[in-house]
Amino acid sequence: MSRPRIVIVGAGFAGYRTARTLERLARNKADITLLNPTDYFLYLPLLPQVAAGILEPRRVTVSLTGTLRHTRLVLGEADEIDLDARTVRYADPEGGVGALTYDRLVLAAGSVNKLLPIPGVAEHAHGFRGLPEALYLRDHVTRQVELAAGSEDPKACRSRCTFVVVGAGYTGTEVAAQGQLFTDELVRGQPRWDGVRPRWMLLDIAERVMPEMDERLSATADRVLRQRGVDVRMGTSVKEATPTGVLLSDGEFVDTRTLVWCVGVRPDPLAESLGLPMERGRLLVEPTLQVPGRPEVFACGDAAAVPDLTKPGSYTPMTAQHAWRQGKVAALNVAASLGRGEPKPYRHSDLGFVVDLGGVKAAANPLGIPLSGPVAGAVTRGYHLAAMPGNRVRVAADWLLDAVLPRQGVQLGLVRSWSVPLDTASPELAKAPYAPAKPEADGHGSASGSTGTAASGRTGEAASAGDGAAGKKTPEPTGAARGRGTPERTDTSHTPAPGAEGDS
Repeated sequence: MSRPRIVIVGAGFAGYRTARTLERLARNKADITLLNPTDYFLYLPLLPQVAAGILEPRRVTVSLTGTLRHTRLVLGEADEIDLDARTVRYADPEGGVGALTYDRLVLAAGSVNKLLPIPGVAEHAHGFRGLPEALYLRDHVTRQVELAAGSEDPKACRSRCTFVVVGAGYTGTEVAAQGQLFTDELVRGQPRWDGVRPRWMLLDIAERVMPEMDERLSATADRVLRQRGVDVRMGTSVKEATPTGVLLSDGEFVDTRTLVWCVGVRPDPLAESLGLPMERGRLLVEPTLQVPGRPEVFACGDAAAVPDLTKPGSYTPMTAQHAWRQGKVAALNVAASLGRGEPKPYRHSDLGFVVDLGGVKAAANPLGIPLSGPVAGAVTRGYHLAAMPGNRVRVAADWLLDAVLPRQGVQLGLVRSWSVPLDTASPELAKAPYAPAKPEADGHGSASGSTGTAASGRTGEAASAGDGAAGKKTPEPTGAARGRGTPERTDTSHTPAPGAEGDS
């Protein structure tokens, strides 16, 4: 008798934890396959430190093959799930297609950038959900400071050294806080910048910074940002984005070449394509994380609307903390469905949050105890070291080096503007200048003849990051991605017009 086949779609917080737990519970009892477009798990909370030049990119990635020894990794982006035939169709990085059959399916597809119908945003803003976006932002910010230093035009100089972050949640707050320190470090000691500081702006329509968190945490973060020189504007957002600036909702036009979009996330479109009951884009599941009417299908993380048993009538928020713990429960219940153990509902109490504001500054409330200053900084970094499934020594070493040595303000030019469009379902993958041709499906590798409930219109989409990064093939770029056919060119997404000075 063949062993049961377990397929996990996505290797973010939920999917990675599911695979790691299943290896312990079902070793030699089931075949575990993990479908993911990259060969690493991304520790997303430390991504702002990559953009700020504190951590090297590989520090926040954990090798899947190196840490999941009993799981088969399939590199690919899921673009169709046939629930009736129990198959997952995917495209590999070189354009080939294939299909995985399963007895148990765990959908941990995660989330992607949240878009709003604001003119110009899709063309001129960049998100912050994947490693390519963080690398692009670090290069872009460095380039703007260097171009400004060589410019004789004061207006152009101010424009290049104004950085606008939209969204004062967890990610946006950290990006602005770390960014201000980064640019201050870049200009320190240079004659051109004597007495002049780059300007960072943080915008949000909410009444306070990090409105979803405790008010004391919010107040601490707000105070640190303002003391550092960040222009914090609550009750304000972007009305229109242009190549040379942004029009704010209060009528002010801000000259800038940098618009970082951190307004939040939306569930990966793969979940909605299944045609099953949804809750605001998330797949409705039972407390055991099983899909109603489909006991062989489990969903967790940002792609799933999991009932919050501590708050009846509501669902757990889309956070890494919940995704990580849901992954463990999903693994336990998958094993239980195969006769190993008893199923259990997902129940989790809030353990608090930590926000790294750069330097020795942080805000934290572990177990509800509000902390700030160096103590909060130590708790925050200690938490991240404990939570990371790998690379702890390397991360700690980078923190130590950053404390005693100046940062290396160089741009590598590895990620171009058109390769990280905001409107993408695959923020963890940089867009290639030319997509590989997709071969005709054959009888062995595809599900082209399937008749399941998944929407086949996903052809051309790509994967998400969030807690899943499950993947769909990347759509043809629009707006910011229009330069994809000319990879030798420098970044042009913020260029005002042909021949004008822009992001190059």
